[in-house]
Amino acid sequence: MRAKTFPRGTHPPEFKNFTEHLAFETLPAPDKVYIPLHQHFGAPAKSLVNKGEEILCGQKIGEATALFSADIHASVSGKVLAVEPYIHPAGRPVLTVAIQNDGEDHLMDSGADPADPMALSAEEIRKKVKEAGVVGMGGAAFPTAVKLSPPKDKPIDVVIINGCECEPVLTADHRLMLEFPEDIINGALLVRKATGADRIIFGVENNKKDALDLLREKTAGTAIEVEAVRTKYPQGAEKNLIYAILKREVPKGGLPFDVGVVVQNVATAKAVWDAVAHNRPLYERPLTVSGPAITTPKNLIVRIGTPFQTVIDACGGINGEADTLIMGGPMMGLTQWTADVPVIKGTSGILLWKMDKSPREFACIRCSRCVDHCPMGLVPTQIMKLVKYDQLDKAEAWGALDCVECGSCQYGCPAKIPLVHWIRLGKNKIIRLKKKKSA
Repeated sequence: MRAKTFPRGTHPPEFKNFTEHLAFETLPAPDKVYIPLHQHFGAPAKSLVNKGEEILCGQKIGEATALFSADIHASVSGKVLAVEPYIHPAGRPVLTVAIQNDGEDHLMDSGADPADPMALSAEEIRKKVKEAGVVGMGGAAFPTAVKLSPPKDKPIDVVIINGCECEPVLTADHRLMLEFPEDIINGALLVRKATGADRIIFGVENNKKDALDLLREKTAGTAIEVEAVRTKYPQGAEKNLIYAILKREVPKGGLPFDVGVVVQNVATAKAVWDAVAHNRPLYERPLTVSGPAITTPKNLIVRIGTPFQTVIDACGGINGEADTLIMGGPMMGLTQWTADVPVIKGTSGILLWKMDKSPREFACIRCSRCVDHCPMGLVPTQIMKLVKYDQLDKAEAWGALDCVECGSCQYGCPAKIPLVHWIRLGKNKIIRLKKKKSA
């Protein structure tokens, strides 16, 4: 069958050969962890601990303060060293709980596992997911309990489980599908029950044939569908994936709820199963450590709060020269200024690169490559110009807030214009103005 896809997009080199055949290794917990109380979309969590307290692994140390927020849990047992601002991958200090690991991994008693997780009600599933602090593991870190609670006037009929992993270099999702297919499938079933959907569809890029074949084998004889989608960037962006599989178009400014769909990443589906079936909070996550400057690339299971430097050292350190450290993938990841920042719930990868010197930027030659590649059908250069000259109302009218910051426009721009940076700046300014007006 022909692989499904969406209009436009681009084809950056994949560089997945570094780690796609490497099974997960579990990184030992470090001596100290630094756990930010803001690792998710929305409001930061409120600290529940104080300096000097003894705490258990899995203990809730931060409580969600709003609908769009998430609980935070300790990833080790030990003593709280500090509750104070600390460096964060987002580039600004964030209130953080520093814990001295006692090396004992004394676990918080979370009660007996449910005899039959599938027998739980939708409300019970959502409650367990919320209490476990589960957020979107693909990088956006949207609180999962909110996604599992669609508005009553927007019924959900399809759950899409996103196994595309279209970002170059990253392979952790691929490995999860190969090593934990049953957990992911069971998590998908729980998501379906929580949302009231009828169908479950797995969307997996066709460069992961082994994962496609395994999922089809594991779901044979069930109503779960497994679709191959074309290997193209950004196939894994949820609006593009919805269009590719269902040909439903999320309206401008809308959400997947508006077309009856909930999309969950494969890692999120596994985290939902862990939370509901095993009462396990989200205090560790899978990630890929890779790039030409990493001595031994790996796929790892890492405790939240582990410093990047500790993870890099576990992979043999830096091989030769490196001048760029990225959290996430090379297209949408965040460049870091120090390796002392901690792993957070949204850390899908840690990449080290030796980059070329910043290319000279030229004037736009109106070649329309950015328009040809934009998966959202925008005109990136026009939005960039409007932001540059502070015409924010017009930038919003041209669709600035619909930009998913995938980087397709900037990747293909022959003039080397930093289009994504300008649009991101414009989005932040527009959102701040809206908040100011509504305050």
